[in-house]
Amino acid sequence: MKKALIAIGLILGTITVAIIGYGIYLYSSIQNTAGEMHEPLDRGDKSDKRDVAFDISAQDPFSILIAGVDSREDTHAGRSDTLIVLTVNPKEESIKMLSIPRDTRTEIVGRGTDDKINHAYAFGGAQMTIDTVENFLDIPIDHYVSINMDGFTQLVDALGGVSVENSFAFSQNGYQFEEGEIFLETGDEALAYARMRKQDSRGDFGRNDRQRQIVEAVIKQSAQFSSITKAGAILDAVGESVRTDLQLDGMWELQSNYRGAAKNIEQLEITGEGTRINNIYYLIIPQEEIARVQGELKSHLELS
Repeated sequence: MKKALIAIGLILGTITVAIIGYGIYLYSSIQNTAGEMHEPLDRGDKSDKRDVAFDISAQDPFSILIAGVDSREDTHAGRSDTLIVLTVNPKEESIKMLSIPRDTRTEIVGRGTDDKINHAYAFGGAQMTIDTVENFLDIPIDHYVSINMDGFTQLVDALGGVSVENSFAFSQNGYQFEEGEIFLETGDEALAYARMRKQDSRGDFGRNDRQRQIVEAVIKQSAQFSSITKAGAILDAVGESVRTDLQLDGMWELQSNYRGAAKNIEQLEITGEGTRINNIYYLIIPQEEIARVQGELKSHLELS
């Protein structure tokens, strides 16, 4: 009996060592992928709109900018087709999600001109986009993630698809989307759903709604996994197509410490009137509408 117990102990010990070794290998592999994605900001870790840098370990409210860049493969140049600001409050266990319409006319910080907000990424990448969004919303942007079109499709594929609530039936790029809850099985299908605009009477505002739906679905699904294996598969899938100022430890800590906020995601909308200036279409957001949204985001970040 004693020999049998010793044998069992040796077997369990060997398995444990193998698991630990595999975990170390996986972590090392994930670190390499996260390192390829890491692109720090010129400003450093601290937003100019904060007295001190946001500390993930303090579990305070924070904000993150998601920029969807209209490029492919490992290229991150061009205009941002999507700009979504998330404010995350762990105490309230909630997220507020705001899409900024790409045609919004505002000051492009660093250029000294007013232009469409989505041009900021083409002019100065993530840093100029963050500076411009911070100026527009008067809130700190603590971190950013930029993802191009390939990364978007690869992310949905890696998650195994996402479910959304479609407000009306339409077809796009060979896909038929029925009204009601639908499952977008592939990244290409999700991209077609997110980019449709011309069949929607609300135009860009309707498209923004669909983009936020998919981001919300991705957040909720991502919050459900804690396995380093699953995280590694997702990072491997999107690595070349994503840039972020977050390092691996920061990503993991955010996912671990703030996952409860994914239970309650509120989608915000900012509206304005379209006009043409020098025969170029712009969306003009009234100051009172900007102030309303600023107040809501500041309150959620506990800045007012």
